[in-house]
Amino acid sequence: MLLVYAPMSNSTLNSEEKNRILKATEEYVKKELTGESSGHDWWHTQRVWKTAVKIAKKEKADLIVVQLAALLHDIADWKFNNDNESAGSDKAKEWLDKIGVDENISNHICEIIHDLSFKGAGVKSEIKTKEGMIVQDADRLDAMGAIGIARAFATGAKFNREIYNPEIKPTLHQTAEDYKKSKGYGGSINHFYEKLLLLKDRMNTATAKKIAEKRHKFMEHYLKEFFNEWNGKA
Repeated sequence: MLLVYAPMSNSTLNSEEKNRILKATEEYVKKELTGESSGHDWWHTQRVWKTAVKIAKKEKADLIVVQLAALLHDIADWKFNNDNESAGSDKAKEWLDKIGVDENISNHICEIIHDLSFKGAGVKSEIKTKEGMIVQDADRLDAMGAIGIARAFATGAKFNREIYNPEIKPTLHQTAEDYKKSKGYGGSINHFYEKLLLLKDRMNTATAKKIAEKRHKFMEHYLKEFFNEWNGKA
């Protein structure tokens, strides 16, 4: 479903051109990501897109930049491209050039995509613009709550991780390189402590912070029940 451009955008494209670009990009991303099994599929992208638009309208951000960055943010995730952090922004640039997006807009979108990912507990976000912060918030919100839990286990299965290995403790990675090298041998449960439970306090916008509170509590409740069952207390 096309999320039609709203006129609060500050970019120079007219409404008709924006809708053409968005529709083409929606179809392209849907074709590329449909059926992907790690939780980074088309439906993840669609949820991030919708959430990003919701936040952008409240934060009065450039909607064309937000929407295109949200649509293209996982077009080539580094985790599935030999840890190449530029894979996503490079592929996005190729597409944006192909459909004739202005270079300034394209560069902004590609910068967002390049800097978007979580890179370790001790690594600060490199996001520089309001639009980038909004897309990052939307992406991180989808890693939280009930859907975030489902995605964590889907990604874990993709990487052949155990559900949980109590003999291996979580690691709060202090560099992006350490985070990349980590294979998640402690299982998907460790991923909650290495990333997911940290996201609430790393939201950029007031809108996202409110949503994150509820989703964070749901994950805490889930983990409490998980360990009760694991330890035979439930």
